[in-house]
Amino acid sequence: MDSQAMRERVNVIESKREFLVKLLEEPNLGTLRIDVNQALEELDDLIEEFKRTFPESSGNL
Repeated sequence: MDSQAMRERVNVIESKREFLVKLLEEPNLGTLRIDVNQALEELDDLIEEFKRTFPESSGNL
């Protein structure tokens, strides 16, 4: 996979983050809230690691 394709995939993943944030606001989420919160944390870690690994890509994210 070339770096441009990887950047595009990370951009798509990052765009999905807002959905998880909105899902956390749902009052009837119950125990799924733990899973959604974990997914958000892992997504943030993934994006942060990508930016550290490919600092030239940070402006695009």
